[in-house]
Amino acid sequence: MKILAVSDEESDALWSGRVREIAGNVDVIVSCGDLRNEYLEFLLTMINAPLLYVFGNHDVHGAEGGICIDGRVIELDGVRFLGLGGSMRYRQGVNMYSEDEMRWRYWRVLPGVWLKGGVDVLVTHAPALGWGDLDDRAHRGFGVFNTILARHRPRFMLHGHIHTAYGRFRKEHIHDSGTRIMNVCGCRIIDINSNGKI
Repeated sequence: MKILAVSDEESDALWSGRVREIAGNVDVIVSCGDLRNEYLEFLLTMINAPLLYVFGNHDVHGAEGGICIDGRVIELDGVRFLGLGGSMRYRQGVNMYSEDEMRWRYWRVLPGVWLKGGVDVLVTHAPALGWGDLDDRAHRGFGVFNTILARHRPRFMLHGHIHTAYGRFRKEHIHDSGTRIMNVCGCRIIDINSNGKI
């Protein structure tokens, strides 16, 4: 399965007539949040592949025609996706959570994980604590994501929230659990059948 993963920053190359040339053979579009619905709907229309998304801390409404996986587990072509959007709460607003609230969100979706027999791809907006996050509260990762990675050992974790301009940006980590963590801020094409090679 080929995934076009997007988050936070719109790609000029994709937001153009070259979109099919660049990403026309992907099987699914995965949004990790904080992108305009017009952009996501353009990708959905031009690429003609399903769009799965979670909410970022600046999102209010979902993209028309897309499938919200925030707080859900869904299976697509044999690949199980778990979505947990939002960021650490740093002010009043939607899609922001305390550590305890995010842990509760995980416990609520856990029966679905068991029913599906596990998770292959964890899709979040924020990173895991200590794995590509920053020191300030707004960009701190969630500790419960480390619990999910250790317990379920998904092959991939896709997240955004940490932009390239923030300084300590790193595209990829290998978690202690063996999960390949990818910051997809902007866009990335990932072939999960060839170990995530671009």
